[in-house]
Amino acid sequence: MKNKLLTSLFILGMIVIYSIPAKSQDLDALLEKETKPQTTLATATFKSTRIVNGHSIERMKKKQLEFRVSHRFGEFNTGSYNFWGLDQGTIHLALEYGLTDWLEVGIGRSTYEKTFDGFGKVSILRQSSGAKNMPIHLSYLLSTEVISSKANPAMTNDFFSRMSFIQQILIARKLNESLSLQLTPTFIHRNLVPTELDKNDLFACGIGGRYKLSKRIAFNVEYYYVYRPNASSLPVNYYNPLSVGIDIETGGHVFQIMVTNAQAMREGGFIGKTTGSWNNAGIHLGFNISRVFSFTK
Repeated sequence: MKNKLLTSLFILGMIVIYSIPAKSQDLDALLEKETKPQTTLATATFKSTRIVNGHSIERMKKKQLEFRVSHRFGEFNTGSYNFWGLDQGTIHLALEYGLTDWLEVGIGRSTYEKTFDGFGKVSILRQSSGAKNMPIHLSYLLSTEVISSKANPAMTNDFFSRMSFIQQILIARKLNESLSLQLTPTFIHRNLVPTELDKNDLFACGIGGRYKLSKRIAFNVEYYYVYRPNASSLPVNYYNPLSVGIDIETGGHVFQIMVTNAQAMREGGFIGKTTGSWNNAGIHLGFNISRVFSFTK
């Protein structure tokens, strides 16, 4: 009996002795994991996938669908007969879906020139700190637009002549919890232009910013400089689009209200065809409403 007890105590002691190094190794690995520098990604650089009219670097996450309704009233300078533009309106409807966490696609339809559009937006770089330090967000946007309006019934342009192609590089940085900035170099090619004096290719550069006023409210501003070397010879006076707005987040909705001199809500329109001027109250009151649906478990 005594020998059996001694044997049992010996086996138990050996188990305890051999288990201590294993537990020590596990603890060392855990401490090393905790002390190893981690990568922190910057999030919520902008409240929405749009700053005001133009795209932001934000996009839908994988298996998320956004339904967006955008509306712009008429120009304020139309006077009391049109109730300072509220009697008129232009609408754009869009569906945008996250194929992956870095790729978003979307389609839309606008009453402005009865335009159909589609786009893809891919995230190339994401701002981060810690183990991996990246000072900016970088995304690439490719969009195609097709005008289907029959403004001049005598014209018999085919489908391809009504197409426009837009490429943008979106460069953004979240400076702190309140302030974010974005630079947007833009190239637009239009297969069909209004007159022979208009250029088929347009170069523009947008700058936008967001300042967070509270947990759910932010102030946004956006401006696009459009390079037109022959602007003085064109039959129409075009202006650079300037927009200011407020973002209000309410659960799954983001409500944006803005004032802008651009009537169109897609790049080929508001960058290339803005005819309203802030100087003579050629501005529009407008809003965007978006609702996000998630298809993940």
